[in-house]
Amino acid sequence: MPQLEVLTSLDKAKTQWYHFTAIVIAGMGFFTDAYDLFCISTVTRLIGRIYYYHPGSGVPGTIPAGPNQALNAVALVGALVGQLLFGWLGDRLGRKHVYGITLLMMIVFSIASGFSFGNTAKGVITSLCFFRFWLGVGIGGDYPLSATIMSEYSNTRTRGAFIAAVFSMQGLGLLTAASVALAISGGLGNKYPAPPFNVNPTASVNPQCDIAWRIIFMIGAIPATATFYYRLRMPETARYTALVERNNKQAALDMAKVLDTEFKTVDIEPDRQTEQYALGSAKFWRLHGLHLIGTCGCWFIIDVSYYSQNLFQSIVYQKVGWLPANTKLSGLEEMFKVARAQALIALCGTVPGYYVSIALIDILGRWIIQFQGFFFMTVFMFALAIPYNHWVNHDHVGFLVIYGLTFFFSNFGPNTTTFIVPAEIYPARFRSTLHGVSAASGKLGAIAGAFGFVYSADDPHTPPAGYPKGIGLRDTLFIMAALNLTGLFLTFLIPETNQKSLEDLTGENDDDGPDPLPLENKTNGA
Repeated sequence: MPQLEVLTSLDKAKTQWYHFTAIVIAGMGFFTDAYDLFCISTVTRLIGRIYYYHPGSGVPGTIPAGPNQALNAVALVGALVGQLLFGWLGDRLGRKHVYGITLLMMIVFSIASGFSFGNTAKGVITSLCFFRFWLGVGIGGDYPLSATIMSEYSNTRTRGAFIAAVFSMQGLGLLTAASVALAISGGLGNKYPAPPFNVNPTASVNPQCDIAWRIIFMIGAIPATATFYYRLRMPETARYTALVERNNKQAALDMAKVLDTEFKTVDIEPDRQTEQYALGSAKFWRLHGLHLIGTCGCWFIIDVSYYSQNLFQSIVYQKVGWLPANTKLSGLEEMFKVARAQALIALCGTVPGYYVSIALIDILGRWIIQFQGFFFMTVFMFALAIPYNHWVNHDHVGFLVIYGLTFFFSNFGPNTTTFIVPAEIYPARFRSTLHGVSAASGKLGAIAGAFGFVYSADDPHTPPAGYPKGIGLRDTLFIMAALNLTGLFLTFLIPETNQKSLEDLTGENDDDGPDPLPLENKTNGA
């Protein structure tokens, strides 16, 4: 069946200013996601010093294993819920009608996190977990909606770069969080100096420490607030209006308001009704079953690695001697040094990977970028694990260079492509739902990584107080290498989508649907 004229016009439309506006508007959820992910490791260390110090213990306070896991995981659990819920709502009610809700939740609960109640450990942790869960729901809901909206707005030629650009707002969030943490801790530390813990344990955590972590949380809401009005004004996507609501004329009118392109309005043919098949039907599983296993499995694996590495970077830095012992620092000094170390890794490894992906995604294609990303992450994890004793005893710089490369090839690799592909290969009527399912699988991996790394990376002989013995960082790196190798093989279930119309990919232009696993496309981008 021939493609609808309005969709053909979208596929061929030249790149316009509105495309870049949409990238910024759609990317604010990922900015907030990365901002929260980046700052939580520095914030939790400071909260531990404030609320969990035991006089006479000889060590700074740390949040016990249970509450620490809850703080790290509760936003991820909320994100999983949000991905499933808003992914489904995006197909049922339309992308536009629920899009503003997710951003509003992020604004409200980012601010609320800074106002966590009480001056006791139990009160602060309980209220912070509550607010972070709902923050996570908003963040999670943004994944399927933003990816689907950007995919359906884009032209065929630059669709990959546009979706990758939305996702790359995580990089801006990382750097902003670093800047805020450095500014707050450095500014307050200079104005209200405090002695190191080993000089005066009580005075090393001054009253300004309790203000610092609250301000850091709340500042993350500012960029999201600035784009909220513009998100509400975004029109429904033409593909949803034409293919799901079956109103071709309205789709053309909506797109004509924002894009300088002529759209022809033609009524949808009645026989398009016969092409529908249900989500979960035998035909769905024949056409998309392997795709769904691929998108869910690859996203699960990359998030185990990516989130655990981000959440616990400071543990890694201490193990290789890049950070001084926490007893030699005040609370604000520790926050400053951890934020500085994380910022260097982000600048040198994480952020460049996003932008290399944007530059090459529509040249090399999605498949080859994901494959080589998993390949090099596997190689570098083994390169860290096998000569581990050499790195930690003799070559800290070499360890950190290779560690930074794992972040680079994560973002110039599966961390970006797992976000893009589910927004391209599923039909419009359940595109948002299945992107949400794929993303939720990723968050399951993030939760596994957040919990597992806490236990596994700890010293098998002398774990921190309140934590069980782990298997050590070396064996944890071996496990991550094996997971990345598994992701490499699962990539063979993913079709190449580069330079193809969404309707050609999903089979919405013909009666039979797409090839369930078009292997001949695997090397199209190479």
